[in-house]
Amino acid sequence: MAIERTFSIIKPDATKRNLTGKIISKFEDAGLRVVASKRIHMTQAQAEGFYAVHKERPFYGDLCSYMVSGPVVVQVLEGEDAIAKNREVMGATNPADAAPGTIRAEFAESIEANSVHGSDAPETAAEEIKFFFTDDEIVG
Repeated sequence: MAIERTFSIIKPDATKRNLTGKIISKFEDAGLRVVASKRIHMTQAQAEGFYAVHKERPFYGDLCSYMVSGPVVVQVLEGEDAIAKNREVMGATNPADAAPGTIRAEFAESIEANSVHGSDAPETAAEEIKFFFTDDEIVG
């Protein structure tokens, strides 16, 4: 398996409940390393730009409003097969369908307030990482 990088967001519902450390521990326990991380309060423009792929979807406005409702932690995770590993650790988007022990099964409040976001493919990961981080900020 190849070492790769993926992008992760710890969402406002999780930061509000002070779950950042518990969530990061789950990533690290699964063999992923945090090689870049920052806590930010996403602007409306950032949220709209980041989620532009969903612009035509009915949930776009609510998603953007939710993502600016409080601080988030954006991070780059690195490890063997990091994209798939991250998605496995996060669990299904709908917490009702998430496997026991996953982040969403344990911490999500709803399908929208599901505590974390993770890239779904190498191309997406590269774009999402570049959206929030410069090369100099990623230190493995």
